[in-house]
Amino acid sequence: MADAFSPPSPPPAPSPSPVAAEDLADAPLAPWTFSPWPAPSGDHVSSGGRANPLFTILPVSALAIGLVLLVAVAVILAVTRRARPRQADAGGSCSGDGKPGAPPSSCGSHNTRCGYAGAGTGCIYAGRLGFSAQLPRSRGAQVFTYRELERATDGFSECNVVGRGAYGAVFRGRLADGTTAAIKRLRLDQRRQGEREFRIEVDLLSRMDSPYLVGLLGYCADQSHRLLVFEYMPNGSLKSHLHPPRPASSAAAEGQGLQLRPPPPLDWQTRLGIALDCARALEFLHEHSSPAVIHRDFNCSNVLLDHNYHARVSDFGMAKVGSNKADGQVVTRVLGTTGYLAPEYASTGKLTTKSDVYSYGVVLLELLTGRVPVDTQRPPGEHVLVSWALPRLTNRQELVQMVDPALKGQFALKDLIQVAAIAAMCVQTKAEYRPLMTDVVQSLIPIAKTTPAMSCSSTPLRPALQHVIFMGPQCGGHWIESAIN
Repeated sequence: MADAFSPPSPPPAPSPSPVAAEDLADAPLAPWTFSPWPAPSGDHVSSGGRANPLFTILPVSALAIGLVLLVAVAVILAVTRRARPRQADAGGSCSGDGKPGAPPSSCGSHNTRCGYAGAGTGCIYAGRLGFSAQLPRSRGAQVFTYRELERATDGFSECNVVGRGAYGAVFRGRLADGTTAAIKRLRLDQRRQGEREFRIEVDLLSRMDSPYLVGLLGYCADQSHRLLVFEYMPNGSLKSHLHPPRPASSAAAEGQGLQLRPPPPLDWQTRLGIALDCARALEFLHEHSSPAVIHRDFNCSNVLLDHNYHARVSDFGMAKVGSNKADGQVVTRVLGTTGYLAPEYASTGKLTTKSDVYSYGVVLLELLTGRVPVDTQRPPGEHVLVSWALPRLTNRQELVQMVDPALKGQFALKDLIQVAAIAAMCVQTKAEYRPLMTDVVQSLIPIAKTTPAMSCSSTPLRPALQHVIFMGPQCGGHWIESAIN
């Protein structure tokens, strides 16, 4: 009876084939312990010793799903990071303490986060001008609130106005730490040109550091206010020295509460130093920035003088980043100041670094003659400075006669002839005939470092000065010569 109710003994387990046992021994532990699917049974091995295809597909599918999720997360993070600079550009308000990782504070109705250029660089606009890592970086620009700058200028008092222009007004102010600064308040128009110029200046000057450029101390982008804070240049602009305001302009300015006193005329040696400083500034922009930066509005109003009359270039609101191509040409709309525009740029909109060279040549002619680039009150044939001066730059007698009377003959004729040759090369009609700013710098260095100027009347006219060679770039495969008759 017991045998009738006892369960049948299980059949003896078949011994696995050698191939199946070897496969199971080398296989990794099954990853299905915590799987939502049922645990695998012993029938996952076929009678032929091969693994069931289901258990090969499942790990591959899980791995593929994981990779897709990782890619999706990476894309979302990239889109989010790219959206932050756009918000900073569009929002217009940027505040905070300028320290990386610090939470942004509110400025009016905006609470956008600033784009940082790196540790210790402060809060600046995230630039989209296409700079490479080779462009030198300065310490970051400080962020000011509108109230801070309002206090610094006594409520933007008219007594503190040091300059005006189409962009707005420049005020002299004293910051909280006692630093005297020039505070430029931009006028925002419906075309938002002021907003564009503000962003370009902040982006450029926060990245560039040169003793020949006016330093940017900080800025304010508080709601609808756009202000730039620069180093203060106590001797004003080069224009105020070369072209002081006429009596009628002075009377009108005094009626507005402005104190305009004509500055003393610049002597010859100071003019040479200013010419060299300006050349070095443009050399830095063209040759030591990658890609090159084209100022596009270089003129004597944008050349400022410090307490030692060293020149610094300012106003980069119209600056353009050049192309990395061999010709470095950029096609853009024509902007700038009448009388300083290169012919090819004014007629076609094709902008290169040689466009700045032409503008520099006009400023050099202003230093030589004391004349403005365009003066319709002069006799016919003398309205445009370049067309009037160019044929006279190679004639010794006419060259001496065209020199600024304010110099009273106190200059060395040798220096005058060499500077005139440089100016003649810079204002050539064809851009390819103009020198590089590096060559201009090298040609001016020995002139600017000579002994103090002597009276032209006491300088003998030596035959050796009748034929001067300008050691500049090669044009058409030969060196340019400037003959002095």
